[in-house]
Amino acid sequence: MSDMEIYPLGDCAVVIQFSKMIEPSVQSFIQKAQNAIECHPFSGFLECTPAYTTLTVFYDPVAISYAEVIQKLRHTIARVSESEVTQSRIVSIPVCYGGVYGPDLSFVAQYHGLTESEVIKLHTSPEYQVFMIGFAPGFPYLGGLSKRLVTPRKTTPRSQIQAGSVGIAGEQTGIYSVSTPGGWQIIGRTPIQLFHVENHPPSLLQAGDKVRFIPITEREYKRLEMVGIR
Repeated sequence: MSDMEIYPLGDCAVVIQFSKMIEPSVQSFIQKAQNAIECHPFSGFLECTPAYTTLTVFYDPVAISYAEVIQKLRHTIARVSESEVTQSRIVSIPVCYGGVYGPDLSFVAQYHGLTESEVIKLHTSPEYQVFMIGFAPGFPYLGGLSKRLVTPRKTTPRSQIQAGSVGIAGEQTGIYSVSTPGGWQIIGRTPIQLFHVENHPPSLLQAGDKVRFIPITEREYKRLEMVGIR
């Protein structure tokens, strides 16, 4: 990408800024760059962390200098083809909407002048893209939310939101991977465990994955919850 910038983050990491715009094509290129760096690591490479428009690369400053890291990264990324097709994993996430599982579903419906059923249909229609994992371990930020569901965050965040809760905040939708405070509008919950330290990798979803939400009944939710899917 022609507007790529690389700058230091402390003394053991660099940030590669690919764009100022949040777009699927940018995220796709970030995924390709991450794959290229991880498949052909330079001496002293530790790990990569993708975000909306950036890729942070951590390295051992004892093993390699900052200048050498920049040189290695520019060489690797120059070989990445924008036209190269990447295979995205599609993950289906069952969600029980409304009631105790989605206490803000009625608010979202009223805010947009929709019925709750219409909100559910709009929310389950797209195939979402995982742009990044952040905020909490395994928390996916998903792009692709219908413009008709864009809803502001709660004015007063909840002190505790249960793991698996599916929410909306502005133009984003996401899933709380662990129980934590938060201000997203909660419209449903999944019985699927998105983060578990014993799994490899511990996060179910990764940047670049595709997600489809599948509406389920409360009975189906409880059955899946008892099975304990990880």
